[in-house]
Amino acid sequence: MPKVNHIMQQQISEILTTLAPLSSARTKKHYISQGVREPMFGVPVGVLKPIAKPLIGNQALAEGLYATGNYDAMYLAGMIADVDAMQPADFWRWIGRADCYMLSDFVVAVTLAETDFAQTVADEFINDSGEFVQSGGWSCYEWLLGSRKDHEFDPAHIQQLLHLVETTIAHKPLVTQHAMIRFVVAVGVSYLPLHLQALHTAAIVNQLLNTTPTKKPLYADPVANITQAINKNRIGFKRRHVRC
Repeated sequence: MPKVNHIMQQQISEILTTLAPLSSARTKKHYISQGVREPMFGVPVGVLKPIAKPLIGNQALAEGLYATGNYDAMYLAGMIADVDAMQPADFWRWIGRADCYMLSDFVVAVTLAETDFAQTVADEFINDSGEFVQSGGWSCYEWLLGSRKDHEFDPAHIQQLLHLVETTIAHKPLVTQHAMIRFVVAVGVSYLPLHLQALHTAAIVNQLLNTTPTKKPLYADPVANITQAINKNRIGFKRRHVRC
């Protein structure tokens, strides 16, 4: 990790001072309901965007902001990070500090999805024992499938991941279940080669989780989500950008 010099530390302090009065009680309440922990201000993402714009690509600043442990600063770090300057070890360091799925799935995973080594690291995350690390891995695939062309994926490997969902999801923590279900939906909606397989997996997931009512997923019915995309003629959908 790059060292934070005096000038950079001053800039980080100024950014934190700027963010503090931009907090929203409603946003903070929502973040808390989603498992985000203090310290945080509760700044809406839309408010962060104009602050991030002139800072994009400043990796040293991104590292400094992420290291503060303040949720809003960490989210901003993901928005401005220079992914070309980051290595797998950097993402392991980032995921190690992610103490909620809003960081693992929407900061680390999203940023990782813009790298050339995203699938390799995502696989490593999935095989880790930490719930937020696993969640970040499954979420990274969600973002990848929803933005990259189908030929960039090995269908045999995606099929293996679907099988892994079927055989392990019932025993995973809620946070990991949440990400696994979103992965299945992403395959069903955005990855045409395994659309039907994803529907099959989604049905199995529903059956498994309905038999374990104490471990209900944090996400809606995956079959219903894929079916809704079918009805809206959105099968094969790909987004243009991953990060905000």
